[in-house]
Amino acid sequence: MLQAKSEKPWKFADLLADPAVRDRWEKVRRYFFLRESTYDMTRRCNIRCEGCYYYKGEKQRTADNTDPAAWRALMEAEKARGVTFVVLAGAEPSLVPELCRVCHEVIPLGAIATNGMIPIPEDVSYRIHVSVWGNDATSARTRRAEGMLDRQMENYGGDPRAVFVYTFTRSNIGEARQVAERLSANGCRLTFNMFSAPVGYNGPLRHDAESLYRTRLEMMALLRDFPDTALSSPYHIVAHTHQLGLHDLFGCSYPRMNPANDVGLGRSFRQYRTDLTWDRDAACCVPDTDCPDCRHYAAGSAVVTARLFRHAVDPVTFAAWLDYVDTYLAVWVKGYEKGPNLSREMAPPPGHPLFETGGRREESSY
Repeated sequence: MLQAKSEKPWKFADLLADPAVRDRWEKVRRYFFLRESTYDMTRRCNIRCEGCYYYKGEKQRTADNTDPAAWRALMEAEKARGVTFVVLAGAEPSLVPELCRVCHEVIPLGAIATNGMIPIPEDVSYRIHVSVWGNDATSARTRRAEGMLDRQMENYGGDPRAVFVYTFTRSNIGEARQVAERLSANGCRLTFNMFSAPVGYNGPLRHDAESLYRTRLEMMALLRDFPDTALSSPYHIVAHTHQLGLHDLFGCSYPRMNPANDVGLGRSFRQYRTDLTWDRDAACCVPDTDCPDCRHYAAGSAVVTARLFRHAVDPVTFAAWLDYVDTYLAVWVKGYEKGPNLSREMAPPPGHPLFETGGRREESSY
């Protein structure tokens, strides 16, 4: 059994004394070579979603560079400066499959964020994240697309590249189970995301303390009831449903909030716009998000995983962090298989209480 308390500081070797923990550490640390940057492939989109971060700020106004040779040159330069993992996003990258193919040919590890309405060619063998924002009625209302989940599953059901990403908003928490049931019945994998408001957005999708609490309970129930479908862990859920956003909990590593140029993402990360330019002052994985409200799964993939030493303080916290990293790799890296969670209990983020709202404190396990 994992023990958290000790009169003396834990040595790292002691944290690895449990064979299961040591094996998980050896499994995940083989991927510490991953160095990401993100790329807006096109400013065009085939749907319009309420609360879309892309159509905020200056990035939406850049011209599309549609020259495959220019993209190939960019990818070669990125590879030369040490980028090993690319995230293709923008408005809708499936509209420019030839550019996605060029990126894959140069840097073969990566992921594509898509609304899933257009199939991406099979030879673009990146992990594909298919965004789901509720049931079909909600999608029709907030994304202006009819029968969306059926169309997404038709395109990506059974596709080993695909992970369906359910974005919890304040108004769709009660729809997550029916979506999980449909995805499970069709052999699809599912992970969780939190709507993180774009700068200036105060609409009905933005979370409040009560919806964060309800989302946490629902995520834990789905993790328990759909173990072969849901890619998550208790600490993954804790980190993204906390009353504090990721920056306040962990300190954001992305250049927009991190002035350091000498190490980590502050040195290596770039967020390229559709004209192949980038702006360090604006660069983060989800640009134009309201930073205090950021609980985005993509941000956590770097922000939380980069905090190894903050979590290597006792066996419980360290095991929770390993579960988080294991989840992150399973969600983002095609072919990586998630293992059983080492911890079934909710661990508090280092230095912060677990969760409180309305006088209630949630300390359940699954």
